[in-house]
Amino acid sequence: MELDVGGSNPPGCTKIMKKKISRPPVELPAGFVDRKEKDLVIRDFLIKQIRETMTKYGFEYLETPSFEYSESLGKFLPDKDRPSDGVFSFEDGKNWLSLRYDLTAPLARYSAKNFEEIPKPFKRYQIGTVWRNEKPGPGRFREFLQFDADFIGTSNLLADSELCVLASEILNKCGLEKEDYKIKISNRKLSIGLLNFLRINREEQKSITLRAIDKLDRVGMNGVKLLLGKGRKDKSGDFTKGALLTEKQISKIIDFLSIKNLEELNNFECDDKDFQSGLNELKEVIENFKLMNFENFKFDATVVRGLEYYTGIIFEVLLTFKVKNEKKETVEFGAVGGGGRYDNLVKRFKNQECPSTGISFGLDRLLYALRQKNIFNFKQKKPVLILVLDKKYNDYYFKVLNDLRRNSINSEIYSGSSNFKSQMKYADKKGCRFVIICGEDEIKSNKITIKDLDIGRNLSEKTSSREEWKENKNQKTIEFSELINFFRN
Repeated sequence: MELDVGGSNPPGCTKIMKKKISRPPVELPAGFVDRKEKDLVIRDFLIKQIRETMTKYGFEYLETPSFEYSESLGKFLPDKDRPSDGVFSFEDGKNWLSLRYDLTAPLARYSAKNFEEIPKPFKRYQIGTVWRNEKPGPGRFREFLQFDADFIGTSNLLADSELCVLASEILNKCGLEKEDYKIKISNRKLSIGLLNFLRINREEQKSITLRAIDKLDRVGMNGVKLLLGKGRKDKSGDFTKGALLTEKQISKIIDFLSIKNLEELNNFECDDKDFQSGLNELKEVIENFKLMNFENFKFDATVVRGLEYYTGIIFEVLLTFKVKNEKKETVEFGAVGGGGRYDNLVKRFKNQECPSTGISFGLDRLLYALRQKNIFNFKQKKPVLILVLDKKYNDYYFKVLNDLRRNSINSEIYSGSSNFKSQMKYADKKGCRFVIICGEDEIKSNKITIKDLDIGRNLSEKTSSREEWKENKNQKTIEFSELINFFRN
């Protein structure tokens, strides 16, 4: 017989080792959330308002797949071992696939593929989930539902104007007042023209300059000045390289960012043709707003948006009220949507001019803010719960259930295996208002006892038997024939 001499235990001794069981985590990755019924009901309400508005404005509903070739998405391409900057991707044979990070790039791909068949302009809207592999924040998720509306194949600025107006109408229908939000508008041609005017020609310097402007809300005007110059060190000590502009160039850009309205913009000295084109387009959009009786907008020179593909008019939907973040700190919520003109995006796929414009909303982000406004008072109708006192009465219970459901009254028979008290606790946790209690007495006389749990929700903790329930005044026994009228009244 061979002895076990490899371990620390003497031969012949037996030691029972408890193997540690590795269990999967119950927590979610950062930026992902489980959504409960109340949030989903409100979200469905938002979607309903959107669909009604889009149909009213003559838009066509479209759905594209969640995955696209990474190359088709355009902004992010395979890098090193896998693309990871902003997208979730995987390698599929010789190709990289990515979860869509927005709905615009898939629309551009669809429009190019069906270019000859779709009407011009092609007015489409889509509601779908998108994924962003980026740092989460208050109301900012890595998986969220997005709504997009776009005009494909038109350079008419009525399209850009209408997108702002329909966005406002959707927010109003979702319960916001005009003072709760503002639509900020600008034009990418203004910043492009200004950089040309200041002879800022190197691509890297242009990019750093525009990104510095885009950070105004976070770092303030002094922070932008530093980023336009030698650079800026933040509170943590991290240093961000600046654009290395001259004092004269920086001063001119700060003057531009300080413009408050179209009149000041009109008087701003910049004779670049792109700048003047952007100014004229803004004037046209504002004239369109007048025709549409739309006033809830403002010009904002600091809006730059979408450095990668916006080419003209740009807009941002900004909530003006404060919200609380996960740490219960009161913060400015900021933008819930925005968009603009992207005249070159479809052209990437098909060498054909196709001027386009669109707007996007993050619905889960909007929902996060709307919940804090307390403007929703949804009371989802909870089912009437039929308690099971004894399985031998199942015929009668199902007779009651079928009558309720036939008359579109939400109802269910308790499907667990617990006693009376536990069934009542189930009804309480589920938020049911009414329970139906039918025992031998009710069944013999073809009657039904109904208990209203809203009259003292805490009674389930104090009552352990049906006899005790009978002593309470929040129940009523009725004829079976009166059942439907009871719940309709």
